[in-house]
Amino acid sequence: MSERDYAPLSIACVRGLCDKLYEKRKVAGVEIEKMVKDFNDAKNTSQIKKLIKVLGQDLMSSTNPNMKNGALMGLSTVAVGLGKASVDYLPELTNPIVACFSESESRVRYQAAEALFNVLKIVRGASLSQFPVIFDALAKLAADPEQQVKHAAELLDRLLKDIVTESGSVELSSLVGLVRERMYTRSAPARQLAVSWVAVLDAVPDLNVLAHLPDLLDGLFKMLDDPNPEIRRMCDVQLNEFLRSIKKEPAKVDFQAMINILIIHAQSPEELLQLTAITWLKEFVELAGAAMLPFASGILCAVLPCHAYSDEPRKSILCPCIRETAATVNFQLIKLLAAESEEAGGEEAAGEEGGALNLEAVVGVLTQMLHHSSVHTKVAALDWILHLYNKLPKQMCGETERVWAGAVGSLTDAAHDVLRRALAVLAEICSAAGDLQSSPYYYKFLQALLRLLAADENLLEDRGAFIIRQLCVLLNAEDIYRALANILQQEKNLRFVTTMVDILNTILLTSAELYELRALLKDRSKPWSRSLFLALHGCWCHSPVSLLALCLLAHHYRHCNTLIATFGDLEITVEFLTEVDKLVQLIESPIFAYLRLELVGEHSAGLRAALFGLLMLLPQSDAFHALRARLHCLPPPHQPHRPRGDEREGSEAADDEPLDYGALLAQFHAVQAQHRQYRALDRSRDKLYDKPYS
Repeated sequence: MSERDYAPLSIACVRGLCDKLYEKRKVAGVEIEKMVKDFNDAKNTSQIKKLIKVLGQDLMSSTNPNMKNGALMGLSTVAVGLGKASVDYLPELTNPIVACFSESESRVRYQAAEALFNVLKIVRGASLSQFPVIFDALAKLAADPEQQVKHAAELLDRLLKDIVTESGSVELSSLVGLVRERMYTRSAPARQLAVSWVAVLDAVPDLNVLAHLPDLLDGLFKMLDDPNPEIRRMCDVQLNEFLRSIKKEPAKVDFQAMINILIIHAQSPEELLQLTAITWLKEFVELAGAAMLPFASGILCAVLPCHAYSDEPRKSILCPCIRETAATVNFQLIKLLAAESEEAGGEEAAGEEGGALNLEAVVGVLTQMLHHSSVHTKVAALDWILHLYNKLPKQMCGETERVWAGAVGSLTDAAHDVLRRALAVLAEICSAAGDLQSSPYYYKFLQALLRLLAADENLLEDRGAFIIRQLCVLLNAEDIYRALANILQQEKNLRFVTTMVDILNTILLTSAELYELRALLKDRSKPWSRSLFLALHGCWCHSPVSLLALCLLAHHYRHCNTLIATFGDLEITVEFLTEVDKLVQLIESPIFAYLRLELVGEHSAGLRAALFGLLMLLPQSDAFHALRARLHCLPPPHQPHRPRGDEREGSEAADDEPLDYGALLAQFHAVQAQHRQYRALDRSRDKLYDKPYS
């Protein structure tokens, strides 16, 4: 090329600028600097632009690395010569330099970093107009494989941060957008660069980075799970700094714009990330208060599974912290709902608008949690459901159908804590109407419970009595017994009915929770007592020994004698004798102390006869000898006399309206006849199945 092609540069200057020797490049640089100063003094902008074009386009288009390095040095020298006037030519100076960051030759990339450093050092804050291009180039340099180039990039990064820090006119939204973009790149150096820039921006007092935190938060949390430990450490430090700022200036924070980000990361399998997110949730609920109620379903979805850490402690030291923090968030939400409900009178705490709770979404999460593997998670979900029924009873009526299925399913749970709370929820549902009999769920619940017990023998044997006792505590014991007796009389599986009657009878005779019900049955002077006895009698007929115990409890000794007289017609099995044995043991227990005292009373003939009849049923077992010893201790009976009018024996004299014992006995015979048919049908089926195929 001729000298004219490089004008205003001479051929000698171009050769010196592109020479390998530094001294020759330096001489050429001095010549360019003097030339630029002269042009600038003369305000000869056309010549300056022409010079920059020669360097930035003509020489830069060469494939020779030395030519490119010479052009880069020339552009740097032009900036030195122009001084502050370089601002007028900033794009023309920086664009060719930035383009060289993509060169394959590491010497060119290094020279480009040095050239850009020199230009930015001169123009300082004016370079912010080119910040997107420069920052993008810097991110590329940060990931350069050559250590020398990376070192140059670090110097450039430091200078750029100083410029941004000292400038009062930074366009923060665009800058945050650039930083955020680098957070999601695969390049570890680029991610590290992004975190370092977030820290720098946050450290500038005049920059309100908190306003842009919703744009940065997700990226920071994602990098908290970075494979690079240094990036994780930087993110952890910066997140703690942001949280500290949020606590100081909650009024400047857009909590609602960030809460869903935290909910997502609080469900991460990575424990540090999960703990950090749940810690943030705790602070958000505390600081934002009612504004967090619309997000309660998401928060519960994140924190309730963390209760599982109580079931199987992991090796990580973070697990207890996660569990405790999640429990705190859960408790905060409960308190928040309670406060809002009291303030609004329970009418506006749930709904679709403002700070209201989205009840449908919350119930959806809670019923889903009832299928979780963790006992503590299921317990927490059931506690929440109970809390909602207590605080928002009217609104929960519309959600009962969904809650119902999950609560009934929880009755088969192996954990007593889950079962106890499921029963409490179902009792709350049944009593919501005020009167159990008017509740559409009361009989539905008891029928569902009996179906579960009938289908699962282990549940019936291990938990049946516990369930009945709990129901008698949670609801009215008399109502429970009346309803169960009514439903069981319609049951076709007579073997199951007998088992249930035995369980109900044992609870009735021995459970402390049913003391008042026993007292009611004993007091035959009240019509309600006779009504209860009759309501139970038909069902108790399915178990002869249980029926006998019921009659003893209710002082119907005449009926006891009649029943015992018919026991000889029954099929006397080992199970039957075992039940009689248990009854004798109960007679010797504190429950029947009143009955033993009646044996020495003036009207004890009917009771004595019943107990002697019971003695005759027993083989000579321990129970036989115990009862015989008891009866032998009795004083001689009083001399019988002819009763006057309607005078009757024993405590039955207190009964102003005697029962129709004949009808009751007929009822017993009819039920036992059904059992004989049922057993015969069972035996015929067994024979059919045992018959070999031919």
